[in-house]
Amino acid sequence: MQTREVDASAVQALLAAGVAAPSIHNTQPWRFGLDPDSRSILVRADRGRRLPLADPQRRAQHLSVGAAVFNIRVAAEHLGWHPVVRLLPTADDPDLLVTVRLADVPPGRRPSLRGLYEAVERRHTSRMPFTGRPVPDSIVSEMIGSARAEGAHLDVPDIMATRGLLSLTAAAEARNAVHPARAAEARTWITAPGTDAAYGIPMTALGPRDASGRMPVRDFTGALPVPQLPALRFERHAQAALLWTTRDGREDWLRAGQALQHVLLTATVHGVRTSMLHQAMEWPDLREAMARSRRRCHPQLLVRFGYGPEGAPAPRASAHLV
Repeated sequence: MQTREVDASAVQALLAAGVAAPSIHNTQPWRFGLDPDSRSILVRADRGRRLPLADPQRRAQHLSVGAAVFNIRVAAEHLGWHPVVRLLPTADDPDLLVTVRLADVPPGRRPSLRGLYEAVERRHTSRMPFTGRPVPDSIVSEMIGSARAEGAHLDVPDIMATRGLLSLTAAAEARNAVHPARAAEARTWITAPGTDAAYGIPMTALGPRDASGRMPVRDFTGALPVPQLPALRFERHAQAALLWTTRDGREDWLRAGQALQHVLLTATVHGVRTSMLHQAMEWPDLREAMARSRRRCHPQLLVRFGYGPEGAPAPRASAHLV
């Protein structure tokens, strides 16, 4: 089968999918290029959109880029290509993290990601309370398989173990609250109502505090004199999943980002809402504590999931090549 040309409309569709990916604090820390000779999308890290305190090793930045790469893969299959991904393709260009070559579909190969395309635009982080209705085991199993397909692992612990992970997240949130520099770093990515920012998290997308104190929702505003949503009661028994890898290098972070987005889109297809709890990953001792009782486990992110209101969309920068 002859695939379509890499024309302007195709490139725009690919990049629009890429920028729809989640990123830490909606920093959107990526830059896209095109190599027409190899018919490849080049994905670079944007060092100007990093969090030096919360993400000194740029691990979360790599996860964010990996999520964008997965969206590009989904869009490429939707447009009739077979995406061939190469991680960290060249040592002399450390900011070039990934290339996605738009190859012809091999004979007899059936696209496996095309069905996720409609979920790319619909997926939004929901920081609101969920209903507490359990997500069926069949959907959870599919989410676990989505992570495994990308070379990562997704553990869905029982109630007591989940409470332990949330407790570690709460401990990280408490540390962030009393660390002035970290709190200030997070606040720089909050956008006020009426602004035309293309990055960051709008006030309308922030969630309420948990009236019961069980759910460690990140407080981006701190002591700022801004309107606060009234505290609400979150689900009593949260469902959460720990995304982890067996190694902890740059390639592993990029794979984990692709796994994360595969999981999130799978959940979205089934009407399951998701939110990311990254706080404990920002403190080495708490991140290590999340790995206890698991051999060769390097936690990358804690994902809360369930049924509830759809999250408010966050702004996105226009998709263009640089």
